[in-house]
Amino acid sequence: MSDSSEPTADTDWRARIRAVGLRATAPRVAVLRLLQEMGRPATHAEVTETLAAGGWDRATLYRNLTDLAEAGVLTRTDLGDHVWRYEIAGAPHSAHDAVTHPHFLCTSCGDVTCLPEIALPAGPGKLPTSVRQGKVEVQVRGLCDDCEPG
Repeated sequence: MSDSSEPTADTDWRARIRAVGLRATAPRVAVLRLLQEMGRPATHAEVTETLAAGGWDRATLYRNLTDLAEAGVLTRTDLGDHVWRYEIAGAPHSAHDAVTHPHFLCTSCGDVTCLPEIALPAGPGKLPTSVRQGKVEVQVRGLCDDCEPG
């Protein structure tokens, strides 16, 4: 879905889910509500930890994350640590409105932060088509403020 407006109520989430041909089930709405509240990419484990109290098991939540990602409601990203993280596709973040944007991954605690959109400078020579079309992922790694020795 190319609409970058962020739903604000469960009825908006249900409409967005139905618009991509999926059933608007309670677990799907709960997953989207949680990811909206988190405002950053979240792992399946983080989603499960938070939503398990609602009575949904790991398998149900995983299936819903996968279905929503395949339908384009969520984006799924591996930041090089072999852990899939999910976030709402096209949702504006505090620092940018880009559909794809760079992420910062703490190499100590694994925390992920969305970064502002950046433009890659065109250097000498021919750039690959995916770079020219903006179909690349930019990742920055290092220690977050909490892990950086003071």
